[in-house]
Amino acid sequence: MKTIKIIFIFIIVPFWAMAQKASLSGKVLDATSNEPLPFVNVLVSGTTIGTITDEDGRFVFNDLDPGFIRVEASFVGYKTAISSEIEVNRSGAASLEIKLEKSTSEIEEVTVTASPFRKTPESPVSLRTIGIGEIEKSPGANRDISKIIQSFPGVQSTPAFRNDVIIRGGGPSESTFYLDDVEVPFINHFATQGASGGPVGILNADFIREVNYFSGAFPANRSEALSGVLEFKQIDGNDEKLKFHGTLGASEIAATLDGPIGEKTNYVFSVRRSYLQFLFSVLELPFLPNFTDTQFKVRTRFNRKNELTVIGLGAYDINRLNLDIEDPDEQQEYILSQLPENRQWSYTLGAVYKHYRDNSYQTFVVSRSHLNNQADKYLENDDSSEANKIIDYESQEVENKFRFENTSRIDGYKLNFGANLDLVNYQNTTFSGRFYNGELIPVNYDTNLDLVKYGLFAQLSKSVFHERLALSLGVRTDANNYSSSMNNVLDQFSPRFSASYSLTPQWSVNFNTGRYYQLPSYTALGFKENDVLVNKENKLKYISVDHLIGGLEFRPKSTVQLSAEAFWKGYSDYPMSVNDGISLANKGADFGVIGDEEVVSTSEGRAYGAEFQARINSTDGFNFNLSYTLVRSEFTDASGSYIPSSWDSKHLLVLTSTKDLKNDWRIGARWRFVGGLPYTPWDLEKSSLVEAWNLTGGPYPDYSKLNTLRFDPFHQLDLRVDKSFYWEKWTAKFYIDIQNLYNFQADQQPIVVRETDANGNFLLTDNGTRYVLNEIANTTGTVLPTIGIIIAF
Repeated sequence: MKTIKIIFIFIIVPFWAMAQKASLSGKVLDATSNEPLPFVNVLVSGTTIGTITDEDGRFVFNDLDPGFIRVEASFVGYKTAISSEIEVNRSGAASLEIKLEKSTSEIEEVTVTASPFRKTPESPVSLRTIGIGEIEKSPGANRDISKIIQSFPGVQSTPAFRNDVIIRGGGPSESTFYLDDVEVPFINHFATQGASGGPVGILNADFIREVNYFSGAFPANRSEALSGVLEFKQIDGNDEKLKFHGTLGASEIAATLDGPIGEKTNYVFSVRRSYLQFLFSVLELPFLPNFTDTQFKVRTRFNRKNELTVIGLGAYDINRLNLDIEDPDEQQEYILSQLPENRQWSYTLGAVYKHYRDNSYQTFVVSRSHLNNQADKYLENDDSSEANKIIDYESQEVENKFRFENTSRIDGYKLNFGANLDLVNYQNTTFSGRFYNGELIPVNYDTNLDLVKYGLFAQLSKSVFHERLALSLGVRTDANNYSSSMNNVLDQFSPRFSASYSLTPQWSVNFNTGRYYQLPSYTALGFKENDVLVNKENKLKYISVDHLIGGLEFRPKSTVQLSAEAFWKGYSDYPMSVNDGISLANKGADFGVIGDEEVVSTSEGRAYGAEFQARINSTDGFNFNLSYTLVRSEFTDASGSYIPSSWDSKHLLVLTSTKDLKNDWRIGARWRFVGGLPYTPWDLEKSSLVEAWNLTGGPYPDYSKLNTLRFDPFHQLDLRVDKSFYWEKWTAKFYIDIQNLYNFQADQQPIVVRETDANGNFLLTDNGTRYVLNEIANTTGTVLPTIGIIIAF
């Protein structure tokens, strides 16, 4: 009898636990005044489950099925709104805020349907919103937001397992990133200084509520973007109780805590630690990376009119060489011969204070970011003597930023204006060498550069003709005290204009044009020769780009979006390498440092093409995203001739789809096709010189043949299967993510190795002045399965 009872308990308890329903609480507020809105109709999107807010603007839903949902809110005199995605479960009540904007149209003259696809008057084109459900479910991305955006139009991916943000033919240095309104210079571990990339994202997906991805039509309050802006919106901590969220993945373990601090404050805190060094050592890979990161957010609502958010993001990365490999193969030798050992850490701390008035609110943002980047390399990896050191690099970038914004809404006009002030310190100590024109040139300098940057901006938006036509005009201007070529704000005057016209409730035509500026990298500003800031003497300028974008959008349903956009970008004053004779627009998607050389602002460029996207984000758990981009990207060389850039992929095609199944199963797949990228062949004659090879431990590109060769197209299939368990006190999720399911082998630059004799000695010719080199075909690609476990309670 006792055995029967035990069996009965084990059978019944799981079903009883699964029968428990999830709950959600929230508040609806006026977007401008932050005042609560009573008696608002609130509906769980795609269902008939609805309620009305109370006198304090609060609402509660009980008896919800666990999973990802959105909430719609509608109220007389306001535009209908839909929330970002949120996950509800049985282990505790979730919460969210919905902010409604006032409408200027008579209610009987306009019909507005809430949609998860965002569009603003400032950015009616080239804006995509990515919800937490897409982040959690995305196949092949392992919850890494930098990889997830590679499924969207205009974003190029590579088979090199890097997170470079390459948008519409622009380089990896042309995007900016914001975390809850705080600018964050680096979002990837092992970042390439002077660019955006790295192999692993720093941002913890557990924090992300929603991502706004701009590939054009940048708002005036976002500075120094030429190709892209990414705005990451973070979740708030739980207001009621302490919660835990743990993740065990293929490469790292993470823990997240969130909860209340008193009645007015909540927090979220996480720490992640990788164990890549152990895995790579077992696999006998030639490099052994390891990283740790931490992230936090604290939000305090002092009262209805005042709130403060403090955020933090930090990373510590170490990459050392695996010198314990016995009898390394040719590819291992190639990597060991040229790759330095790196130590890198970075952090951003920021505070955002908002004060709300009846028709406006003010935003004050103060932040500090700091990057420390160190690298060293010894000839033949023999560190027994300092005389063998061929690279000794240490650099720091410190930015102290202040930004003020005022946002007002009066009589249907939206006005945003403000100013920013940045205090920058850049330090660099470099010992290395370069080989130019058959001669070894020592590179040995110290830089301690202080810089003051400042900017002004304003943007006015208005919807007319019963809100069928939305217009927005913005301007900003930036300058700094680096040199006379950069200190006049009128030289960086940056206007922009957007328009969107609703032909019908389903069809709209959209347009944007603008000019945008970006400061060259600090590595270029601080480069010295003979103790002189040579690029200051060269009158280095801001990089500028003109955008022209037109598009057509069709939304047959609120959950379906079909869009087509044509774009053109024209670049001016791009830094050109004096010694290599190439535009720096071609660099950045590799490890190391970009821009630390003599450059002049003489390169021009152009990128143009068209994008097509079909998105379905249904309420029944089906997501579909098909995007195709036709893009050409060209920059001038030293002679002024246009040649294909390193990002001239021509064709980008991505199909991503996920589907929720019964019993909390989910399956998803992503297939990518990227046209073959141009590349530059090796200069074997130069590389074979002993003096030249020993400077870098590797071969040199032949820049006289820049991008004259092209790889074959790259394609890859990723598959993911998820299973979730929602119990009363806790939630468990398991997933398997398989990248490159059919093991496609992608072409890579050939590797170059030095030939050896039977005793392992390098073969020499020309009286011992040249190595005997061998060029070997190189491919990359392997089936990469990942198993993940997520626990929350």
